[in-house]
Amino acid sequence: MSPRSNAAQAGCPAWDRGPRLCIEPLRRDTRMTLGDWVALAMLWWKGGGRPAIVRWLVEPRGAGRMGAGCRASLETVVSAIDPGLAASGRLARARAAAQGALEAAHAGGITAVPWSDTRYPTALAAIADPPPVLWIRGDPEALRAPTVAIVGSRAGSAYARDVGRELGSGLARCGVTVVSGLARGVDSAAHRGALAVDGRTVGVLGSGVDIMYPPEHSGLARDVMRRGALVSELPPGTTPKPAYFPQRNRLISGLSRAVVVVEASTRSGSLITARLALEQGREVMAVPGNVLTGRNRGAHALLKDGAKVVEDVADILEEIGLVGTRVTNTRADELVSKDPVLRHLSRGESYDLDDLIALSGLDGPRLLPRLLELELAGRVARRDGGRFHRTDSGG
Repeated sequence: MSPRSNAAQAGCPAWDRGPRLCIEPLRRDTRMTLGDWVALAMLWWKGGGRPAIVRWLVEPRGAGRMGAGCRASLETVVSAIDPGLAASGRLARARAAAQGALEAAHAGGITAVPWSDTRYPTALAAIADPPPVLWIRGDPEALRAPTVAIVGSRAGSAYARDVGRELGSGLARCGVTVVSGLARGVDSAAHRGALAVDGRTVGVLGSGVDIMYPPEHSGLARDVMRRGALVSELPPGTTPKPAYFPQRNRLISGLSRAVVVVEASTRSGSLITARLALEQGREVMAVPGNVLTGRNRGAHALLKDGAKVVEDVADILEEIGLVGTRVTNTRADELVSKDPVLRHLSRGESYDLDDLIALSGLDGPRLLPRLLELELAGRVARRDGGRFHRTDSGG
């Protein structure tokens, strides 16, 4: 299912169309410290500041309204986006909570990656509500490779678990990072499939990355950390709650180029992930299953709505454009000359988003997905300051 045109037709708010056009100046200029960003995240979760912070991160008028404040302290930023956040001691409590979270992270070997950090995944930064901070246990570089999410029923059948494991193994063999939620059933099968072939996998949690749920997956989580990363937007020490898991699902889809649903009933949480993927402009695919039991009616509904049928890994690779992407040197120049972005990039020069819009003639919603594809393919790279340059492999 290719949802990009659907998102545009759905009347998305202005800040949901091409958000990177406004966030890059902030990522380039902000002088906020890591502690500032973590305090902002605390206001996001516990201080009632989420709507205002989202607008600041992604709404075009938010950047203009900030002006010189983009290079200011957290206090200036908070006063500009919502003066109420600084009232009644909320900001002081957020700073104290941030200090405790950072101390716990240091003790637990957890990396805090703020939205302003170039290690923050480009694809996630472009969603409608990116978290201010990601907490990562493992290797942050695992989030930079091409990624595909495999999700499905927690009470998955033996067939569904076998499929999840096979798809996880097959994608990992092709250099794709497998993303899932470390849940029982299909999720854990996909992680184990990637690990079985020494591939990379990322587990996205509905708790702090130091709190494992379900607890019987603690060993699996350690293996995932060794070959990839555990990721959460929740600070260390946060225990799981039902409300956290739908929020977690938007990160699973936001980190991924595509979401593959393996066995889902009509009430499965995997359908939340699929819906979020569509809203974020990701590809949605599904594995057909038994029509007699009713266990896969949710996935079959996706197929009826246009999701691509997945029978093997080749179907996924074809949908995300990774089949045949390795071109010979004799074809490289031809590829560069035909690509609307690459053909305008000179070696040794770097370009910001405004430059690329003017040169390519592509508007934001069309330029951003193409830049992401080129970055993941190793044909362009992003420098500090949000500027892009062509790599040697770009022809």
